[in-house]
Amino acid sequence: MAITFFKSRSALPGPTAARALCRAILCTGLLLVGAGPVFAQTDTLRSLVQQFDTYRTHALQEKLYLHLDRPFYVCGETLWFKVYAVDGTLHQPLSMSKVAYVEVLDAAQKPVLQAKIALKAGSGSGSFVLPVALSSGNYRVRAYTSWMKNFSPENYFESPVTIVNTFTPTGLPPEQEAAGYAVQFFPEGGNLVQGIAGKVAFQAVDKKTGRGIGVSGEIVDQEGRVAATLQSLQFGIGHFTFTPASGSTYTAVLRLPGGRVLRQPLPAAQEKGYSLHLEELNSEQVKITVTGAGETSVPVYLLGHARHMISVAEVATLAPGTASFVVDKRKLAEGITHFTLFNSRKQPVCERLYFKRPTQLLQLSAATDKQAYLPRDSVAVRMQTLAPAGQPVAADLSLAVYRLDSLQGTGATNIAAYLWLTSELKGSVEQPDYYLSATGPEATEAADNLMLTHGWSRFQWQDVLQKPTAAFPFVPEYDGHFITARVTNAVSGSPAPGITAFLASPSRHIRLYNATSNAQGLLRFEVKDFFGPKEIVLQTDFRKDSTYHFEVLSPFSEKYTSHEQPAFRLSPALAAELTSRHLAMQVQQAYSGRYLDRFRAPGIDSSAFYGTPDATYLLDDYTRFKVMEEVMREYVPGVQVRRRRDGFHFMVHDATNKSIFQDDPMVLLDGVPVFDIDKIMAFDPLNIRRLDVMTRQYIQGPLLYNGLVSYTTYRGDLAGFQLDPRALLQEYEGLQLQREFYSPVYNTQLQRQSRLPDFRNLLYWDPALQTDAQGKGAVRFFTSDVAGTYVVVMQGLTGGGLAGSRIITFEVKQPL
Repeated sequence: MAITFFKSRSALPGPTAARALCRAILCTGLLLVGAGPVFAQTDTLRSLVQQFDTYRTHALQEKLYLHLDRPFYVCGETLWFKVYAVDGTLHQPLSMSKVAYVEVLDAAQKPVLQAKIALKAGSGSGSFVLPVALSSGNYRVRAYTSWMKNFSPENYFESPVTIVNTFTPTGLPPEQEAAGYAVQFFPEGGNLVQGIAGKVAFQAVDKKTGRGIGVSGEIVDQEGRVAATLQSLQFGIGHFTFTPASGSTYTAVLRLPGGRVLRQPLPAAQEKGYSLHLEELNSEQVKITVTGAGETSVPVYLLGHARHMISVAEVATLAPGTASFVVDKRKLAEGITHFTLFNSRKQPVCERLYFKRPTQLLQLSAATDKQAYLPRDSVAVRMQTLAPAGQPVAADLSLAVYRLDSLQGTGATNIAAYLWLTSELKGSVEQPDYYLSATGPEATEAADNLMLTHGWSRFQWQDVLQKPTAAFPFVPEYDGHFITARVTNAVSGSPAPGITAFLASPSRHIRLYNATSNAQGLLRFEVKDFFGPKEIVLQTDFRKDSTYHFEVLSPFSEKYTSHEQPAFRLSPALAAELTSRHLAMQVQQAYSGRYLDRFRAPGIDSSAFYGTPDATYLLDDYTRFKVMEEVMREYVPGVQVRRRRDGFHFMVHDATNKSIFQDDPMVLLDGVPVFDIDKIMAFDPLNIRRLDVMTRQYIQGPLLYNGLVSYTTYRGDLAGFQLDPRALLQEYEGLQLQREFYSPVYNTQLQRQSRLPDFRNLLYWDPALQTDAQGKGAVRFFTSDVAGTYVVVMQGLTGGGLAGSRIITFEVKQPL
């Protein structure tokens, strides 16, 4: 007997409702059956569901997608990108994280470019100017958030790009030996079991290009007898079925392109274990058959889950040695469902993926006002975004327009294919949009072959089946970027817990942050409006703590996938195209360089962290004294200056209690704490433009300041003030300033007749294109002097999680 419960994709309840649903259905089963063994089975099933549900709520899934403007670049060009942040279940824009980390990795998985991108309402944008020091090769652009660093790097976004350094003699790499071919075999469910018929998928890849290759061949045993034949279908992927005999070994004899023959052993079949087979019964049902060699009259449990949401939970008994589950496809979520089989000891023993082609896609249509244009002509693109039922819907889009040539195609990524398919799979998928757009029996079989080549979830089941005992080490950046540092004892080098430290960046925008180190000596500062390159000062209150060492830690992930980059090879026939791209890049730098490094103001809050002070003194409004003591005594009645044996002290009036604080206030210079008041009293007051005073207690985090005295210099750069040598002064790159995309305008005849050359390859880039409530939007730009076919690539997302892409082309022709 099988007891089943489902959770519909169309109405996903929260954790509390899910648990209530599980209890209700399971209890119904108990009342109907009323048997001890069934009670134990349903209790185990309920336990599995509850543990999975607990893990889901504890480990919220977050996804990033990057729309890159092009797949191919030459050094000196700018790589532009748009970041979409969504929740991993419904693909709706997720505003949890406010920072995305974007990197360009070389073939050795070493970052060559890094940036911190500000996110707002689940999106952001940025750019990289590709330096001429880069070597030609295949690179990967990857992106993740602080929260995503708690999980496998397989969950990070990755997309391949090619970068060629045309400043080398030809920009082409030297000829290399052929890298050869790689063939992998994937038994359905994970294992081959002796005496049990099993389906085996295979994938053949050309390691030079990373693309699949067509193969055919036979499976032979050690005696040379043919056990099965095979033939790849799409992208070098296919499958075959055979029954491994006890004591036999099997080898695949494969015929590769060019007549080459490759012999490769198959994975060994197990004497005992579980085999899982999935088949389509009809348009509404799939059947999953489980066979356990050496197992009988024991329960097995099946969970079907998609994007951390359970849609199927069943229990059945192997009798004798076989059990089957019939699943209603209408209950399955769109996209990839992971069917995981557990044995009677709650151990995962098999997993099979099933793909249900999504229908909840954004319908994006677009058209240019003409099909052919002249150089320096105006191009208007109008677009419409519709929900699947055809009703207009507003969407957040990004758009790139570039010239198609022999160096690049129409793009390497597609937002819908990524969210529904590749983000749920380990490794890379060749042409993922094929599996969403193609129809017919061959496309269905190709999608199932792809599922067979990807087994096991992108998380570890031991993490799911154990109770969460500790907090994740990386927390979401809800409000801003976290700067993390480690404080250690300067003598022993051991972590120093319980140390309060202060972080500031000299500026006219007064910001101060404090944190107390944890047991590992880690400090975490949540900084606000931290854009561009800055100097940061990290220190303790040296009057109390003076023997500690600081180290600012990199926020970028040090975990990498095991993916191999395909060998980098370009045909010498592409030399002319590379020369053209090199010339175009040089011309743009020479004639438009002053427009390429313009940045938008980030629109930060200019008020000090303490808000409106109780008193402000603009010293230029007063007679300027050359001694700070005179300034304080003559102009600042809220602060009394006292000189004792150990030096100067400030005593701030307590306006709240109408008394005087006996302890020194927090003293700041351009936002940097100054604990030695003698040093501030020795500082030249002619460098000070403004003085703020707080005549009351001020609470910041865990600290309480007895008043506050804040000095600001004219430039906000400390004006030569010498910091305590025990303080750490370091350059730090904040959130990336947003570069403005430059596109020339040819509205007038005089502008069109300009003698300045325009060889742009990328005509237009807009990462923040919005369609209105009627789903309508439009952009306008101008063509360059270069004739050819141009492609318009649009991608986007609605607030409800509908994702879609659209590609159209137009021609630019030279006048006759």
